[in-house]
This record gives sequence, C-alpha cells and structure tokens, in this order.
Amino acid sequence: MEITQQSLEEARERARLGGGEERIAAQHAKGKLTARERLDLLLDSGTFVEIGLFVTHRATGFGMEKSHPAGDGVVTGWGKIGGSLVYVFAQDFTVQGGSVGEAHGKKIARVMDLAIQNGAPLIGLNDSGGARIQEGVDSLAGYGDIFLRNTRASGVIPQISVILGPCAGGAVYSPAITDFVFMVEKTAYMFITGPDVVQAVTGEAIDSEGLGGATIHTNQSGVAHFTASDEETLLSQVRYLLSFLPPNNLTPAPRKSTEDDPQRLTPELASIIPANPQQPYDVRQVIESLADNGEFLEVQKDYAPNLVVGFAHLDGFSVGLIANQPDYLAGVLDINASDKGARFIRFCDAFHIPLVTLVDTPGFLPGVDQEHNGIIRHGAKMIYAYAEASVPKVSIITRKAYGGAYIVMSSKHLGGDQNFAWPGAELAVMGPEGAVKIVFRKEIEAASDRSGVQSDLTQKYRTDLATPFVAASRGYLDDIIPPEESRFRLIQALESLRDKRQAASPRKHGNIPL
Repeated sequence: MEITQQSLEEARERARLGGGEERIAAQHAKGKLTARERLDLLLDSGTFVEIGLFVTHRATGFGMEKSHPAGDGVVTGWGKIGGSLVYVFAQDFTVQGGSVGEAHGKKIARVMDLAIQNGAPLIGLNDSGGARIQEGVDSLAGYGDIFLRNTRASGVIPQISVILGPCAGGAVYSPAITDFVFMVEKTAYMFITGPDVVQAVTGEAIDSEGLGGATIHTNQSGVAHFTASDEETLLSQVRYLLSFLPPNNLTPAPRKSTEDDPQRLTPELASIIPANPQQPYDVRQVIESLADNGEFLEVQKDYAPNLVVGFAHLDGFSVGLIANQPDYLAGVLDINASDKGARFIRFCDAFHIPLVTLVDTPGFLPGVDQEHNGIIRHGAKMIYAYAEASVPKVSIITRKAYGGAYIVMSSKHLGGDQNFAWPGAELAVMGPEGAVKIVFRKEIEAASDRSGVQSDLTQKYRTDLATPFVAASRGYLDDIIPPEESRFRLIQALESLRDKRQAASPRKHGNIPL
C-alpha cells in the first residue's frame, strides 16, 4: 500500500490518541491527565520530539493477537526544560493500562540509553497497571532491562520518577533506584503487594491509599521526596528541581543570575537562633537568610524532619544544604535522618554539588528501639557519605555539636574543607550539664550547696572546654565568625574551593554499611 503524506498524518493522529477518545475520557474522569498532556506541562512548549510512535507488541495468544496499538502504551522521546535537554518517557494508561510488555520495556530502555549516551537527565512519568500478564517472562525481561539501566545511569545522569497512577509489584523498583521520586496525592500509589494480597496473607484490611499513597511514602517510608495535590503543580516542581542540577556528572550545574549581593550581611541570624541551647527554632529561617533571594527547595520535607536537606543557590551557584532541625526532636540524629542525609550527600557528591552543613545537634537519639533497629549501622551511613564525598564541604556550627554527631556533621575529621563556628557555639563530648554530673558527681554530692556547685562547674566546663576557641586552637575549626558574616564567609569559602580536586585510592567501590 502506498503511503501518502495524508495517510501518514492520519496514522500519526491515530497513534497519538492512544486508547481512543473513550479511554481518554475515562482517564480524565479519574482526575488524571493523559501521557501527552503531562509531557506538554513538563516540557518547554514545542520542544518534544517523539521516537517509537509506531512500535507495537509482537505477542500472540491470550487475545493479544487481536490488537496491536501503536506506541504499546508508552510515549518516549526528548525535549527541553528551561532550555536544557532532557529525555522522557510517559506511560499511557489508556493503552492496555500502561502495562509493561516486551516492546514497552524496550522503548523505555532505548530512551534510557540515549539519555546516558548524551549526558542528559531522564524523567519517567509512571502510570501503569504493572507487568503485562499475557506476555509472561517477556514482560519481566522488560523490567529487568530497565532496572539494569537505572543502575548504570546512577551517578551519571540525574534520574527522576514521577508517580501519577498505580505503581505495583516489580514496577516500584525502577523508581526506587532513581534519584528523586515525585507522587501526586490521591491517585498515585506504590507497593510491592496490593491490599488484596496483604489481607489474604496477613489478615490486615487496608486500601491502596493507606498502604502506599503519597502521604505514606513522604511521611513514613521515605520512598518519595516530593508530593503535590495535582499533576500540574507536581510537574512544575520537577522543572524547579532541575534548575538546581547539572545535566550529568561531567558538567557543572548552570550558574543562576542573581542580584543578591554575595557580601550581604545576615544580622538577623543572631535573633533567629536563641542563645539558650535548649530553646528550639526553625532552621529553615536560617537557610532562607543565607540563600540567594531566600529560595530553598527542601527535599523529603515531611520525612525525618529532625534533619533538613535541600538545594539553594549561593552567589548563583547550586549547593546542597544539610542542617539539623532544633524545632523537631531538638535536632538529634536518628535512623531515618541518617538514611535521609546519607542519600542526599551521595547524590550531591555524584554530581559535583558543594555541600553546606549547618550544625546544631545534641547527638544521636538514645533508646532501645533505635539500638535494636540498627542506629549504629544507619549512623555509619552518614559518616561514610561525608567522608567519601570529594566535593567542597563547608560547615558552620551555630550553637552546639556534641558527641559522635559533632564528628558526623561534616567535621574537619571527615574531610571538611572549611569549618566555622559562631562565638557562642559549644563543641564537646556531651552538653556541659551532663558532663559535669558525670565528671564531678562525687564533688557535687558532697557539697552543701549542690545546685550552686553544679552551676559553677557547668560554667567552667562551658568556658574552659566546650568553647569553640579550644577546637580552633587545635585546627579543628578554620575560623570563629560572627553570625552576620555567615553568608559572605560561605560564599567566600566555596569560591576558593570551586576547582577542588581530591584523589582517591584505586578501588572498584567501597562497601557502604547499607
């Protein structure tokens, strides 16, 4: 049959309709956009170039031979976000529920290969019923091909997964390998086994939202990093995240133009952070004071809130920020915070994003539950991540840094490049009050004025041992700076470290305590 321009365009139009008008209407009725509508929102207008439009499956049996829809349930190609190249795939739920078969998997694998070869971020829009049962092991092979490429791309290009519908069984592992997971509320969910299987095996009755909805994965499991109430807002968040990231591990993040003076002083910090080490405050206010134009993109905001991590710009350059949060659990480090911090640190290190650490922590969280669930192993992840990171590392101890947490939080001993402290900061094995009760227990018990003696000894410990001048005299701090100079000194330090090179011992890879 002769293919004319008209017949070709008609074939393209049929393929772009996916499952057809009726199924598109059903998708809209669920409050969901189609694959192509999502790509229109995600990408710069008019930049999407599609590949694999006419790919179809080749399965026979179980009714598969009756229909060979073009595209096989996934839209693949490339486009631009903020003028920069990205590769994308968007599963089309209107075609066989977006299920993954052999051809579907190969299309995704192909666009992943292109992203790796060309050093551009990969964004996957997931909305799938899972493995295509009718294709058997070929469907599983499709997933395996994707997992392999996710792993090979890790640390080479940024990988972002956007969950906009069901994501169950083996399908959840590809997003889990990627760097950032976005989930839309109410219509997206992720789990290994669905509610019916859970009830059959364990007797627990639960729905999809309660088992693996966006709230569960952003608050409790830590699987997801960002969430929004609607798809348009969520996709705008993806675009914003990419403004902080480089396209690959060999290219620096683009410098953002800013009118925020790099020498701007921050006198407000002295009033934001109370002098009393027991009094809480929101460290996000500190970060916003330091960052260009007060802009801060927090990652995993609702998970392990005792540690705040995210991206900002300093003098136009992207930085990764890690900060203890005194407003939650006094800013202690625990199992979840250690996992969250280590993962973020390693991402920044992979993509040459400098690390800025704000320290105000009383230590690691004590307790039977923490010990039995492996705080030793999880806390070691933070140590490993900071020590392994070869990007510029700058820190400020704003108020207190006690015990092992002092060492963990980007200390000089783990390779910190520039370490600062405010004049009122305290660095010690533990807080002065607790230290004095242990060291001078007998003297306090023997004193007639116990409270007075204890108070005097506490003050002596604070001024003689916990003062930052002791650490500075040992070379553990590079300088003691007034709060109002914090932004200026961070920018100054990072400028001096911009071309940092650090050789590592030859090895295949280390063995992080996972």
